[in-house]
Formats: sequence, C-alpha cells, structure tokens
Amino acid sequence: MKIKHLLGTSAIALSVMACTTNPITGRSSLQLANNSEIATMAAQEYKTTLSKSKVITGTADARRVVNVGSRIKAAAERYYQNIGRSADLANYNWEFNLIQSNELNAWCMPGGKVAVYTGILPITKNDNGLAVVMGHEVSHALAGHGNERISQAMVAQYGGAILGGTISNAQWASVFQQVYPIGSQVALLKYGRNQESEADEMGLYLMSMAGYDPREATAFWGRMEAASKGSRQPEFLSTHPNPETRISDIQKDLPKALEYYKAAGGKI
Repeated sequence: MKIKHLLGTSAIALSVMACTTNPITGRSSLQLANNSEIATMAAQEYKTTLSKSKVITGTADARRVVNVGSRIKAAAERYYQNIGRSADLANYNWEFNLIQSNELNAWCMPGGKVAVYTGILPITKNDNGLAVVMGHEVSHALAGHGNERISQAMVAQYGGAILGGTISNAQWASVFQQVYPIGSQVALLKYGRNQESEADEMGLYLMSMAGYDPREATAFWGRMEAASKGSRQPEFLSTHPNPETRISDIQKDLPKALEYYKAAGGKI
C-alpha cells in the first residue's frame, strides 16, 4: 500500500479529500487516509485483542451488548440511507463483544469493531445506560475519528512529504500503531476533546434513533464521574470534557435527541 494512493498529490486534491463533514453533527474534520485500509488494519488489531482477552459469550450480558449494538447500528444505517449516504458505511463490518475486565471502559475501532468491558456494566445499569456507552463508541467510528487522528499525526510527523506521496508503508503502519496500539493496549486509545464531545452528541442522537431514552445520558455520566472519584480516572474519561460541561452540552442536545426518540416510538 502506497500513501500516494491514500492522499492527494496536490494541495487542491488534498483539500478536497481532507474536508469530511459529519452528516449528523455537521462538524468538518481532516481525514486524509483511506478508510478501507484503516478498517482492514483495525480488524486485524481487533482480532489480536480478542485473542488476548477473555471474551464473554452466551450470557445475558453478552446478548445485551450484541442487541444494543445491533439496534444502534441499524438506526445509523437507516439514517445514512435516508440522507443518501449509505456509501459512507461501505467499509463497516460490525462486531460487538463483551470482554471480561474490571476496567470501566468500552471502545470502537474503525470499521465497527466494538468492545465493552464487564467492569462498566454496573455503571450502565440498564439498556438505556448501555446505549449511552455504545452510541458514544459507535459514533467515534462513524465520525471517522480514527482517520482524523491518523491524519493529524501524519501531518505533524511528515508535513509536506504527504503531498508528494513519499511516505513509506512502514511509516504509515507506525502512525496507525500510535493511534491503535496492538492487542490489549488498544484499550488505552485516546481521542481529542473535540472528538469526545462530538461522540457525546452523535451518540445521543443515535441511541435515540434506536429507541433508547436519551434522558438516561446525564444520569449515566453522573454515575461514571462518581465511580472515578477517589481512584485513578478510568481511561474512558481521560480526555473527555469535565462533568459540568458534558452534562450542560447533553442538556442542550436533548430536545433534538428527544425528537429522534419520539420518531422511533419512544414515550416523551
């Protein structure tokens, strides 16, 4: 794989390729890399992670993770189909797995590879709470936050070499590994503050489209914050907005989320 196949070879082509607009939030972001290649690499890392973890199957909690994730996935697909952007989801091959771990964590890699840790389930409490978590994580993937982070790292490290298409396969792989560490270390991946805020907003809308009550979001994040007090902050919260800002932003987004929820058959 040559980076020149991933990036434009002129400033004009680069600017066209770089401008990606989220169809749900309207936020534009720099996304230079090839989503198909990213999804392939992510699938490989996901497989490695599962092989090094205790994956829970056949339990009520494992089924809940699959069911909630599948409903959010279906809601996203309907939305993208309705706005004529189904092609955006061409590289997604969704998987939802529950991993045995005491960590209060969950994550989603590009291409729809989702993991939820058992440690976060007591905080989610119910399907609505779990939908807050999974909607947030699915949104990271749908919004192309992995591509954005890789693009930012590529520009920071290689600058003008990107335009000339002179970045090697090894350099590209190195940048990917910085963003998505191998195996269990993928749990340590971090997004920027703007990306976390966007995932909050987008996730709130997606869970609502899937028929989950978005009013549960403020309660869930309150429980997460309470669980982190007096101990090391969970990785899940490490780059997130502070609790007051997060809850304030969610409250601003709730009216729109409730419209989606009502349209999905939810009771207001």
